[in-house]
Amino acid sequence: MEKENNAQHFLDLIQKSRKGKFKIYIGMSAGVGKTYRMLQEAHSLLRNGIDVKIGYIETHMRKETHELLSGLPVIPRRTIFYKGKELEELDVQAIINLRPEVVIVDELAHTNVEGSKNEKRWQDVLEILEAGINVISAVNIQHIESLNEDVKRITSIDVQERIPDNVLRLADEVVNIDLTSEDLIARLKEGKIYTADKIQTALSNFFKSEQILQLRELALKEVASQVVRKVENEVPQLHALRHEKLLACISSNDKTAKIVIRKAARLASYYNGSWYVLYVETPKESSTKIALDKQRYLINNFKLAVQLGAEVIKVENKNIADAILMTVEEKQITTVCIGKPHLNLFKVILSTTIFRRLLNSLSLSNVDLVILS
Repeated sequence: MEKENNAQHFLDLIQKSRKGKFKIYIGMSAGVGKTYRMLQEAHSLLRNGIDVKIGYIETHMRKETHELLSGLPVIPRRTIFYKGKELEELDVQAIINLRPEVVIVDELAHTNVEGSKNEKRWQDVLEILEAGINVISAVNIQHIESLNEDVKRITSIDVQERIPDNVLRLADEVVNIDLTSEDLIARLKEGKIYTADKIQTALSNFFKSEQILQLRELALKEVASQVVRKVENEVPQLHALRHEKLLACISSNDKTAKIVIRKAARLASYYNGSWYVLYVETPKESSTKIALDKQRYLINNFKLAVQLGAEVIKVENKNIADAILMTVEEKQITTVCIGKPHLNLFKVILSTTIFRRLLNSLSLSNVDLVILS
């Protein structure tokens, strides 16, 4: 059995080494220069004798960016007829057949036309990487799943096209393309991002200085946490003394559960730790008693948690505190995350048995309790 395990481990190592390397350029918004930088890199690779090809690039007809396409080999896109229109998509099979050393694939969060093999472009990219081809791609910070609520709060826009956080974690390198808000707005006014008829609308909506600053902060934090994770993974002696294991406790309250899941995902990402989502089903919320819409929301939240890298734990127990404490012990949890109660927190802590028991038991076992607002 041990021989088989050793052989499997070696096979896993071989497979891992055969996978393509993955580089992602990340930016706080459209127009910071991600596509421009990817094309510059493609020219540099080509000059150095690397077989690099353009799989999919979106220049948005920006003059400086479009001019950089000259001299770069382009893999023709796949044409699809959808609802009477001729649309173009990334041709994954053509890329795999041609086997370039490096392929440039823009707009990682793009949703493919209905009928495509994969629903999302990031899934296309994973397929290309599995084939041993190196990929350089790009994404804006607002498309990262766990940041959805933060982006909505900053911009009042609910971004629909999103990528799971674990796609970023698969990247061997994440590079932030940074610009000051002043430089970005200047680029917009000079017509370097959008055509003249769209400039005023953009200035009144997405391209406000205070919004750009907040999105810039999100992008910088994200890339910083990626660097920390890379250092911890590649330089083992710098590992923290304790490996963080987070437990996010959710209820059937859909809105609070989403907040807890997304914020716990951010914490787990920041600490490079593993994490779990716990739902305690009490007798009053048994499958025969809970409303159908609540059941549906719960299932969707379980799916979101899995997509963000959590392991979902569902237990039946009439005592929520007992269930949480048992899970903490069983999974050796270091941090418990809960949603902010609706009542005044101080009163709740003093008057609620669940909180009193949780606080006492967790403090005795050196487990942190984080209340997410």
